[in-house]
Amino acid sequence: MLAKFNGIKISGVLAVLPKTEYDYDEETAHFATPATRRLKRVMGFSKRRAALSTTTSSDLALYGIRYLLENDLLKKEEIGALLVLSTSPDYYIPPMSNVLHGELGLPFDVVCMDISQACAAYVLGMFQASMLLEHMEDGKKVVMCTSDVLCRKDPEWKIGEPSFGGDAATITIMERDESAPTAYYSIYNDGARREALIMHAGGFRMPRTPETAIPNHIVDGKVRSYDDLWMDGSAVFNFMQKEVPPAIEEILSYSGRTKDEIDWYLFHQPNKFMLQKLSQRLGVPQEKMPWNIVENFGNSSGSCVGVDIAYNLGEALLTNRYTCCLSGFGGGLSWVSAVVELGNVEFCRMIISDL
Repeated sequence: MLAKFNGIKISGVLAVLPKTEYDYDEETAHFATPATRRLKRVMGFSKRRAALSTTTSSDLALYGIRYLLENDLLKKEEIGALLVLSTSPDYYIPPMSNVLHGELGLPFDVVCMDISQACAAYVLGMFQASMLLEHMEDGKKVVMCTSDVLCRKDPEWKIGEPSFGGDAATITIMERDESAPTAYYSIYNDGARREALIMHAGGFRMPRTPETAIPNHIVDGKVRSYDDLWMDGSAVFNFMQKEVPPAIEEILSYSGRTKDEIDWYLFHQPNKFMLQKLSQRLGVPQEKMPWNIVENFGNSSGSCVGVDIAYNLGEALLTNRYTCCLSGFGGGLSWVSAVVELGNVEFCRMIISDL
């Protein structure tokens, strides 16, 4: 699906990271091998952030929204909709957006909407927020939140398999602005390949039990339980190599931009190796496609693109404008891309929470 929106802009981006940092070398010290060292070099694993074992996705998102309210970067009366994208909700019922609505004490007429989405969440959220804004009262804003705590644990925990995952949330403010350039989107899904990235237990098809927690399945060369996230590494890599490059070519053509006219390629960051291969396939300079998020903070699933914006563009977005190509790809399988103008925002920053 291709779509475009006129007169809608991002006016602020906030990334929220947990306070606890884990070092890949420390986590692998008890069984370090040439393979683990090669994995670090090739995949770019170094440090990551994981939330406390008691922290929920709404806690991180709420921390970020309250930060904006307390620092006069957002007003309650401006909020027309709360849009939350996550794969680790607090509850089945109620939706996480309603949890945030209640904690913030917002008016009854604020739209609350949750979308279950993983790696493509940030760009898909921009698309959904744009659709909401086309039908909302002038002056109202959409507060788009991505948040996941798939990696949370006790800080004292040291022994176990190393992870490239990280926890994070992003709060993005979107609003109408008739002078904003056209934004272009492409959205694709292939549910037939959904088992390439899947967590079997936890839903109604397979509730979690003591038996589902037993690690007695070999998945992609590793021992897994049904409670774990299963990833077919080869299938995911082949999917990325096959589907993402033509989607990027298509969205560039649809937007009337050449590759050279794109200032930044801000993509989901599963690992450095995948991004290097994407850069080569697309013929895009590596300097325009950062992969330092997974290196410094881990793969935060749907929040990766937002963290990428906050970390790599940051305060430069306060006074500058950039033509950016965004892309999220993974669980679903889904791949969503956009060409948008980012800049002259009211804020773009990263904060460390105490969660």
